[in-house]
Amino acid sequence: MDIIAAIILAIVEGITEYLPVSSTGHMIITSALLGINEQAFVKIFTVNIQFGAILSVVVLYWRRFIQSWAFYGKLFIAFIPAAVIGLAIGDWIDLLLENVWVVAISLVVGGVVLVFVDRWFVAQADSQEEVTPARALKIGFFQCLALIPGVSRSASTIIGGLTQQLSRKTAAEFSFFLAVPTMLAASAYKLLKGYLKQELVFSTEEIQLLLIGNVVAFLVAMLAIKFFISFLTKYGFKLFGYYRIIVGTLILILLASGVDFKIV
Repeated sequence: MDIIAAIILAIVEGITEYLPVSSTGHMIITSALLGINEQAFVKIFTVNIQFGAILSVVVLYWRRFIQSWAFYGKLFIAFIPAAVIGLAIGDWIDLLLENVWVVAISLVVGGVVLVFVDRWFVAQADSQEEVTPARALKIGFFQCLALIPGVSRSASTIIGGLTQQLSRKTAAEFSFFLAVPTMLAASAYKLLKGYLKQELVFSTEEIQLLLIGNVVAFLVAMLAIKFFISFLTKYGFKLFGYYRIIVGTLILILLASGVDFKIV
């Protein structure tokens, strides 16, 4: 993988990580189109640059992260379900990740849900309800849906927030906050497994690519978050739903045509 491919992947990661469009699906199709999907370093790269995306939330909302211990308590409560289930069925999830058909179908099905979700929760579009520990736990269970590749962690947690009478803005922001412990734990766990398997031996060039990728993902994710909050508040989810359906259908067509999207 060269620097251009690294920057492209980092841009895709930064844009899609916090939007309800599935970063997994986009990373798979992008790496395949770049012709680098069978390189072992690509899988490590796509996991590692999530740290840049995580940092963007902390920087943008730093005041929220220092306001009180109750804030962290709610995040921990919401984090527990996915952590427990993820550890229990981690190997099965990895198998699903290798099945791009699952990713594509999840994109389409999730897209259909987003097309109609605004109608289902129109009453609380401008609600001012707050996230309580009980609501945080319920949102955490919704996050478990994202263990299925292609579902989108962002979409599942935001919809979970809407079911708890939160406004779009409040639900989206809590989804961003919850991404920090969830993505940090998942990425660290995957990197630890790679280290124990002695797969994390990088060349100087690969270390440079990882640094560049994290910086790009950080900057792009900051812009994506600001855009998403503004867009979601005004227009809702429908366009994201149509977009997911188009991308998922494209992947299905390419799979049926014999294109290999597998990431080693």
